Amino acid sequence: MPFVKKKFYAQKRERAFLYLIRELGYTQKEAQRLIAKGRLLVDGEPITKAGTDIEGEFEFIYFEPITKGLKPTYEEDEFVVFDKPSGVLIHPQNRNTPYSLIDELKYQFGRDANIAHRIDQETSGLVLCAKNKKSERDIKMMFQERDMQKIYLALVHGKFENELIVEAPLLRAEDESAIVRMVVKVDYRGKASKTELKPIEYFADKDMTLVECKPYTGRQHQIRVHLFHVKHPIVGDPIYGQSEEDIVKFLDKELSKKERREKSGASRLLLHANSLEFELYDKKYFIKSDLNFRKIALEAVKNIH
Repeated sequence: MPFVKKKFYAQKRERAFLYLIRELGYTQKEAQRLIAKGRLLVDGEPITKAGTDIEGEFEFIYFEPITKGLKPTYEEDEFVVFDKPSGVLIHPQNRNTPYSLIDELKYQFGRDANIAHRIDQETSGLVLCAKNKKSERDIKMMFQERDMQKIYLALVHGKFENELIVEAPLLRAEDESAIVRMVVKVDYRGKASKTELKPIEYFADKDMTLVECKPYTGRQHQIRVHLFHVKHPIVGDPIYGQSEEDIVKFLDKELSKKERREKSGASRLLLHANSLEFELYDKKYFIKSDLNFRKIALEAVKNIH
């Protein structure tokens, strides 16, 4: 379990954050943030004010990364790229999350290493990670300035015949129905969003198409919503393209794998972050995933038809 609770002992009375800085190597900002989150407990009760004094025994809950042996697909002095398997979270959802990519990163490269962007839990593929605070700032600025070109592959329902640029604004749903949890929809009040879509291969026996997706903006669920918008939802998508009843069942973890395969075509979202192209520290990079997504996708749907 990445989050562990351990007992510590302060020999003399002192400020809680100073103890964490000295004994555990946190910066002042990190120590104060962790205390504010209720991670330090005295007699079982969380202390949330960083200026509080401690003395004697107390408990501290902190992140202790574990490894499952996932090796980076690419590494430089300042950054590293992982080929994330489908199903692995980027960050823990809560203290009980058993494993996420941040575990692997911090276990291998230390506390200052951090993930620079996100992909959905079920999306597989490339995730760029910074090895230190400086490269984290520089990489995040690169994303902000849209100096990163990402290409995804998706297996979609139907025959996708022509190249297409979708420019449909996206809005987080805020209405009162259960569909609010669908998260994102096309809406003129939303943020400008643009995706270029190009068919690669049509599988007539399955009536599915492998599509290359190039997002120019980085909105949440952008590729999923844009493909649904043009009536080619991604195979395995449990939200976009499904009935409200089934969306709620999925979100409440009440939709079985069998039901999901029958309704959406696969038991995972068939979307893959296939390549990253960017320039960092005066050097150009083109990094491609090692995974054969075409083979993985066809394997995932072979028993459906």
